[in-house]
Amino acid sequence: MSGQSGVDGFRPVRRDQLRDQREDDPYASRHKPREPAFCPDCGAVFRNGRWQWQDLPPADAGASTCTACRRIRDRMPAGFVHVGGPYFAAHREELTALMRHREERERAQHPMERIIAIEPDGDGVLVTTTDIHLARDLGEALERACKGTLDYHYNEGQRLLRVFWRR
Repeated sequence: MSGQSGVDGFRPVRRDQLRDQREDDPYASRHKPREPAFCPDCGAVFRNGRWQWQDLPPADAGASTCTACRRIRDRMPAGFVHVGGPYFAAHREELTALMRHREERERAQHPMERIIAIEPDGDGVLVTTTDIHLARDLGEALERACKGTLDYHYNEGQRLLRVFWRR
C-alpha cells in the first residue's frame, strides 16, 4: 500500500481498518423493513433480518426498495475502483470479465453487493459499486490475478472507499 496521505480528503487504510458499512451508510435504512418484504426493482427478498435471493417473493411480502437499488437509481456509489495502466489497456476485456465474474459470485450470496457501472477513466476504467466490501474485493481479485499496485483510501466524512489498482 502506498504511503500517500490526505489526497483529496482521503487517507490510506489497511484492509483490516475498513468500517462496518451498516454503521456509517447514509443509504442504510434506519429501520429494517417489515418482514417479509421484496424489492420491486431487483426481486430480492428481506427475510430473517437480511436481503436474499429467492425464486418467488412470499405472497404476504410488502414492497420495499433495497439499499442497492436505491444507490443504483440515485447513482450514489459506496465504492470506487480505479483500474488502469498499460497492462490494463492490453488486457481490458479479460480484466473487466474478471471483475464482472467476481461481482456475480459475491452478488449470489450478498444481494446488496453490485457493480453500478464500469466507465472509461483516463487510461483505464472507473468501476462504481453499491458496497465498500465489493470495491475492496474487486481490487483484491485484480491484485491476486495480475499483481500490480493496490491502494485503499477511505473517507469517513463521505462514507465511501476508493480503491486504486494499476499495472
